[in-house]
Amino acid sequence: MVKKSIEHLKWRYAVKKFDSEKMLSKDKIEGLKHAFNLTATSYGLQPIKMVVVQNKDLQKKMVSCSFGQRQVENASHVLVICIENNIDKAFIDQYFSLVKSVRGTSDSLLKPFKEALVESFSKKEMDEIRTWCTNQAYLAMGNLLSYCALEEIDSCPMEGFLPEEYDKLLGLQEKGLTSVLVLPVGYRAKNDPFSKMEKVRKNVEESIIEIF
Repeated sequence: MVKKSIEHLKWRYAVKKFDSEKMLSKDKIEGLKHAFNLTATSYGLQPIKMVVVQNKDLQKKMVSCSFGQRQVENASHVLVICIENNIDKAFIDQYFSLVKSVRGTSDSLLKPFKEALVESFSKKEMDEIRTWCTNQAYLAMGNLLSYCALEEIDSCPMEGFLPEEYDKLLGLQEKGLTSVLVLPVGYRAKNDPFSKMEKVRKNVEESIIEIF
């Protein structure tokens, strides 16, 4: 099983050209949505959301906001990973209400942790909270890339885009969100030359330090 999983990870690469005629099935998209939702996040707070775009007119408009990268237009779907703009007491309270609902944990056990988190975040500067949220978005991106590899869904992780333009185009400001990462997904085109190239990585011995 380990060998098979590694082969899937070797198969993955950052697609430069998608087959615009091939679309991901509804089941594949549902899997991606669940994989995103199951991503580990600090404190379990999930200060991130994912926008799933499947609209060719909209995707075409996204190209100019992506420094001309046509992957966003030709991909089956475009996943936009966003962060919450406001992590306040109400947001934290909502999380602990969910914990109580799902696990049936008593208020006496939850209260100390909840109060500690509320106090901690109230002392943080906005930039510090934004950085923390963005770190959670990168965790989600990594999780999605691994899931895509295992499900043989092609993808191209992107930081090269204009968040402010994406936010306007997708109406994210009104939702209290800011886009931070983009992941076009679909199927590689047969004539994408990068699909035949060897993966360039250091030897495992160079990137791993073992301590016994």
